[in-house]
Amino acid sequence: MPTTPDLWTQLAEAIRQDGFLLAASGVFALAILHAFAAPLFALAAHKLEEAHQAAVREGRVAVNERGESSSLRAALMHLLGEVEAVFGLWTFVLFGLLVAWPGKGWDFACRYVETGDYAAVLAGAPSAGPSKFVEPLFVFIIMTLAAARPVMALAARLLGGVAWLLGDGVAARWFVILTLAPLLGSLITEPAAMTIGALLLSAQFYALQPSERLKYATLALLFVNISVGGALTNFAAPPIVMVAGKWGWSTADVFAHYGWAAITAIVVSNLTYLLVFRGELARLQANAAAAPRRESIPVWVTVVHLLLMVWTVAMLAGHRPVLMTGGLLVFLAFTVATPQWQDPVRLRGPLLVGFFLAGLVVLGGLQGWWISPVIMRLNEGALLAVSTFLTSFNDNAAITYLAAQVPALAAPGPMAEALRHAVVAGALAGGGLTVIANAPNPAGQSILAPHFGSGVSPWRLALWALVPTAVAVGCFITLR
Repeated sequence: MPTTPDLWTQLAEAIRQDGFLLAASGVFALAILHAFAAPLFALAAHKLEEAHQAAVREGRVAVNERGESSSLRAALMHLLGEVEAVFGLWTFVLFGLLVAWPGKGWDFACRYVETGDYAAVLAGAPSAGPSKFVEPLFVFIIMTLAAARPVMALAARLLGGVAWLLGDGVAARWFVILTLAPLLGSLITEPAAMTIGALLLSAQFYALQPSERLKYATLALLFVNISVGGALTNFAAPPIVMVAGKWGWSTADVFAHYGWAAITAIVVSNLTYLLVFRGELARLQANAAAAPRRESIPVWVTVVHLLLMVWTVAMLAGHRPVLMTGGLLVFLAFTVATPQWQDPVRLRGPLLVGFFLAGLVVLGGLQGWWISPVIMRLNEGALLAVSTFLTSFNDNAAITYLAAQVPALAAPGPMAEALRHAVVAGALAGGGLTVIANAPNPAGQSILAPHFGSGVSPWRLALWALVPTAVAVGCFITLR
């Protein structure tokens, strides 16, 4: 009877067959370290920019006819300090390695970066299944649509109405946004929910200048809640989308496995931090001003925006990127045709997040050689813990995608079902520990980063995310 080789033997054999896998994981590890060091680059960029502006005032550097001048070193540090750009930048390093690696070369590198399917390229076969870059494109488009003024106005009215029922104070708005926006993600998708939640928090909460502790606690809650809040349906949370078709999960199945646990986890985590910061939230009430009232937006304008969002979600489900892009073009044309009810289209944040995810697809697509063998050797409890931990260093959708490729997890029976539950529960619960743990997180950081001075500290974010992550794990274990 054949025996399964031990983990290290299997990993060594994979490296022996293709040494590039180890190099690719080394690049991935460097990208992760860079993501954690991004605030240091941002701080260096700020200092260089201040020094350059001082030199401009003293007339020591050249300026153009408008008196403008910039520091190349500061611009480079700004780029290296953009967390959303990290994985995209390291993709170029990986591409260069592929081109230079013996037996790979230019054609191999181009085909892999274009398809994201390393195994198919290695076998010389065309990429199987839909493009791996449909999700980054979807996130870019849905973020752009969700940030439109009619959609934001509708969300603000709906959430504001619930907050009014709870007293309409700062604490009430904070609690409602952090509770309902993530749960809405199960209907409008997690990227859209993250965009709406972050924009509302920016305008209604972060603008009041809370303490650094409360800023990080709120950001951590937003990330964790968005990650678990999409677990009420089978089409909204990327880690569930990756396995729903493979394992035959309907929306009813997903809700039965994770729905009540997700709702409970969000409410318990929010109440916990509400009790911890109740004094500061009460003090912030004194700084709160009435939100400026804007003219009403016609219902038909809002309906058009919502239909375009529905179209985008439907095209994602059908894996039709061209039609999805067509919806974006219609949206841009519609905003030009209705300027009196529109704000300028926000593209910088969605573009950065799309770049981030595309880079993660390229880098993460080469990590299965070590993640899959680890998953196959774990029991339910260990798999839950490892899935939560690995999610911190690789997008949670990538974790569940790799799990879906393990034949033992697709088998019928209570043991396989328990393992399936564990790997998805861990991916959902761990989705708020780092910026790279869940696809929508970079969107939230991009919107809220201006409130964090020199940038969001990954270490402080992870620290404040530990409690809601533990609550989510506990709820997924006990409420199933």
